Amino acid sequence: MRWSEVRAAHPDRWLVFEALEAHTLGNRRVFERIAVVEVCPDGRATMERYRALHRERPDRELCFAHTEAIELEIEERPWTGLWGVAATAAAR
Repeated sequence: MRWSEVRAAHPDRWLVFEALEAHTLGNRRVFERIAVVEVCPDGRATMERYRALHRERPDRELCFAHTEAIELEIEERPWTGLWGVAATAAAR
């Protein structure tokens, strides 16, 4: 589905979704087709479900968003494998 179709099917909802067709443009991920994996009651539940699904299947391109967003824009951030505080403590 396209984001406009997802928004129409799931108004005012938090979603975990999978990218079926996507590409990178600059530092943004552009989604051509997505599949809704789960509809969640709130942002906290969405994040918890996203984390659990990502742990189970890290090979899937999973994301989450609220359907109030007219455009689906997700910024790509490089993962270095270290969290800020832990990286500072480990360096000492």
